[in-house]
Amino acid sequence: MTSPPAGRDGRRRQLAPYAFIAPFYVLYGLFMIVPIAAGVYLSMTEWVGLGTPEFVGLDNFANLARDTSFHKALGNSLIFVLISLFLVVPAALLIAQALNTRGLRARDLFRVTFFIPMVLSPIVIALVYSLLLDRDYGLVNSVLRALFGTGTTDWLGDPTLAKVSVGFVLLWRWVGYLTIFFLAALQAVPRERYEAAEIDGAGPWRTFTAVTLPGIRPVTAFVVVTSFIGASQLFDEPFLITGGGPGEETLTVAMFVYRAAFDRQQFGYAAAAGVVLFVVVFAISQLLNRLLSIGRTS
Repeated sequence: MTSPPAGRDGRRRQLAPYAFIAPFYVLYGLFMIVPIAAGVYLSMTEWVGLGTPEFVGLDNFANLARDTSFHKALGNSLIFVLISLFLVVPAALLIAQALNTRGLRARDLFRVTFFIPMVLSPIVIALVYSLLLDRDYGLVNSVLRALFGTGTTDWLGDPTLAKVSVGFVLLWRWVGYLTIFFLAALQAVPRERYEAAEIDGAGPWRTFTAVTLPGIRPVTAFVVVTSFIGASQLFDEPFLITGGGPGEETLTVAMFVYRAAFDRQQFGYAAAAGVVLFVVVFAISQLLNRLLSIGRTS
């Protein structure tokens, strides 16, 4: 048998790498590009889940622009994003800094303790906090009643306190997860940098801003972007604990999509809200990537 021509053999070698990476792109197209395209098409239709979707163009988006419930959901989602970025992320960094202290005993025990909320089922978390924050029989009000004589606070029924309660659950559940990332980053900062800062007479705050923060910048950027995306798509905590109430005070965009699709069978309208959420999250994520220089080596 004669060997294949050199030209054909060369082409095969050139195409070999593409054959190895082709499965990724096939799966990416099937499970990402196709669903996104289908969602965009569905957002321009009126469909109740059965029959043929009726094309309505941009009417769904025009209705969203006038929908006060959607505006409320956007505002609530923004509040939870701010809680995540300016409360959860800094708290995780401070805890990681404390756990990274030299000579700290039972460090592994603290790590496990902070990480446990992340592995618990959202159903269990919702049940526990519903019992703790119940107005009449909750443990929190019982303790307040015993210590201060006041224990009638409606933690889940007051519009402001309901947001605070959901925000606290976010803090309790996610801070340990983010702490793991920060702790790994802190342990990767060379010890020599801290020793040099100490020799130069830098205090704790100066060392933190001049050595620690620059050393963990890539991980910080990753945590900020992923926290923003997760908080923007928040669903479990408000859905299970408050049901979006009282009224619509804890309604998020993800819950708005769920209600439109499965409560009112407005699948096209729900898809339009999902497309708006996708565009907003994608645009702001790209902006954060540029501001935080993610993926850049210089």
